[in-house]
Amino acid sequence: MTDEQDHFAARHYGARAADYVSSAVHSAGADLDEIERVVAGRGLRRVLDLGCGGGHVAYRVAPHVGEIVTCDVTPEMLEAVARTARQRGLANIVTHRAAAESLPFADGAFDAVLCRFTAHHWSGMEAGLREARRVLGVGGVAVFADVVAPADPLCDSWLQTMELLRDPSHVRDYRVAEWMAVLGRAGFAVREVRSHRLRMDFADWVARTRTPAERVAAIRSLQSDAPAAVRAAFALETDGSFTLDTATITVAPT
Repeated sequence: MTDEQDHFAARHYGARAADYVSSAVHSAGADLDEIERVVAGRGLRRVLDLGCGGGHVAYRVAPHVGEIVTCDVTPEMLEAVARTARQRGLANIVTHRAAAESLPFADGAFDAVLCRFTAHHWSGMEAGLREARRVLGVGGVAVFADVVAPADPLCDSWLQTMELLRDPSHVRDYRVAEWMAVLGRAGFAVREVRSHRLRMDFADWVARTRTPAERVAAIRSLQSDAPAAVRAAFALETDGSFTLDTATITVAPT
């Protein structure tokens, strides 16, 4: 992130940290199962949870690794993660404040880099992925999981608009093709891509970010006027709930 985006995201999410620790969407999911599957049984010594948010990746993989470093720009998120780790008896979780685009770790410092539902907030996605590659050791593995935008430009525009109205720290949900291109330029070879559909309960979705009422109304107005292609792509429901595409991408350094 740029310093401005870094500070903006930290301010935006500071008051919402506890909501992300308790979020049902973030605390479970097929993508989280896949991340655990990639890590389990490998005897990894040190792992980075990049853009940790509420810490759900760290909680899931901590029993399988020597140490997991949770990294985020929001101090309150890191405090919530540290507190939850203590409550769960996960002594091998440590916290470190940093932006993805400028990681304060040595080259090859980690056996694995795990990154879930955060890259869409980075102002410099490619810079963040290059940093992830830099700190990943020889023979390491990385997993990137995120919401992905539809290939259709119309549906892509509608998704980004809804996301930005809901959360002004949103930068972009990238298409799978964009992920593939940037990962390649950053020095990664893609090993596996798994796709899922993730239903978002509208009331919970806007409550978690404490979206102001006028922007909630704007999103609902957009939804009410959505063309058929958009309604179908996101399986729009009468209460505003909808379904997103996500991708879990497992890579190795080239």
